[in-house]
Amino acid sequence: MAYRKDSIWKTVDWWTIALYVILVMCGWLSICGASYDYGDPDFFSLSTRAGKQLMWIGCSFGLGFVLLMIEERFYDTYAYLIYGILLLLLFGTIFNPHEIKGSRSWIVLGPVSLQPAEFAKFATALALAKYIGEYTFSMEKGKNLMMALGIILVPMVLIVCQKETGSALVYLSFFLVLYREGMTGAVLFSGICAVVYFIVGIRFSEVMMPDECTSWGDFSVMTLIVIFSALLVKAYGKNYSRAFGYILLAGLGTILLGVLFSLYVIPYDVAVLQAFVFLALCIYLVYLFLRERLRSYLYILFFALGSVGFFYSADYVFNDVLEPHQQVRIKVLLGMEDDPTGAGYNVNQSKIAIGSGGFLGKGFLNGTQTKLKYVPEQDTDFIFCTVGEEQGFVGASAVILLFSVFIWRLIWLAERQSSRSGRVYGYCVLSVFFFHLFVNVGMVLGLTPVIGIPLPFFSYGGSSLWGFTILLFVFLRIDASREG
Repeated sequence: MAYRKDSIWKTVDWWTIALYVILVMCGWLSICGASYDYGDPDFFSLSTRAGKQLMWIGCSFGLGFVLLMIEERFYDTYAYLIYGILLLLLFGTIFNPHEIKGSRSWIVLGPVSLQPAEFAKFATALALAKYIGEYTFSMEKGKNLMMALGIILVPMVLIVCQKETGSALVYLSFFLVLYREGMTGAVLFSGICAVVYFIVGIRFSEVMMPDECTSWGDFSVMTLIVIFSALLVKAYGKNYSRAFGYILLAGLGTILLGVLFSLYVIPYDVAVLQAFVFLALCIYLVYLFLRERLRSYLYILFFALGSVGFFYSADYVFNDVLEPHQQVRIKVLLGMEDDPTGAGYNVNQSKIAIGSGGFLGKGFLNGTQTKLKYVPEQDTDFIFCTVGEEQGFVGASAVILLFSVFIWRLIWLAERQSSRSGRVYGYCVLSVFFFHLFVNVGMVLGLTPVIGIPLPFFSYGGSSLWGFTILLFVFLRIDASREG
């Protein structure tokens, strides 16, 4: 049976709220350390970053209380309306005359600046949960899957138009939700392949093979497409052993002979030969489809064509869509450039700050790298380096452990939901938190590209804190009203 309205304080998950409060307060202490100036210890003054963040924290606690008092039915009833309103805000922000750090993603209201992209996450999660939670929804229906993808991709495209690529990439985390709800693993596999194509293609695009005519990037990606297509035929086709052998042996054998011919006879671009091999692969897949009437071969054909299309569009995206500073960051991460005083400066200084903290750290307010402002954005995107310098390996590990427990708790809450919509929303929440944690800590350590996304509850800023608070407390309200 449903819980009564007056029982909300008995059914709400206080353990998650406790973790939330602990993380928020640890984040505030980190902001105190990152923004502290010698001789100015007044952390409660609104003229300081710490004082302003404390005000945002107080507002967030009040906001969380209000969200818990709203009936759970409200979020389901008005999910699409909330989603539509946020889409309009995202669209309107594109034409915003106020530009902050090259991005038009902010709405400026006097002294207050808000970023709609942060609030669009919970709106997208609500809309996705409502749609997937419908009785007639089935992930096996192509129409249903396309609609779910559309709910995710529309705000993502609008945010890219605001020149806020980092925030847009967060929406990719929702694909993990689709996979949890039954989306075929082939889609997830295709996404992984796209990442591999982009990294390999960009990283080795200007590295030539010994024949000095063929790019290692082009050669490697085209070869991978043939191999991946053969593996898909083996996994989903009929008489897979024979078809797999034909594709793998004939395709790779022809490419190998072409490489030897280019090395020892007449040098030429082997990618041209690979294009003919790919054409033969497509014809063979069409033949298998017509002979065996198995739709899987048609999907594999689309995968192969999509792979080639994505690969050759990656160069355009990298050079014409990404901002110059984003291009340089990716090149530095992939080892294509060494720019310790430019694009690599933030990461290098962050590593120095974390490394100087040692095992136990230098102590609260005693970090030299952060106090002397060597690390840019040290209280926002690079806040984790302050934790590493002041609290050392022990403190940084404790923060990661806290986040791990928090995410595990979200998984547990999501799995105990009595409705599919509640479970979907729960997985949306934990996917967003996991993505932010993984990418933010990764970029501070130089393991992922610097895309400029905040560390939940730690990075300075009211929009991100409010956005994460709304995302979490809406889920806690849904969980508190579950049946059974």
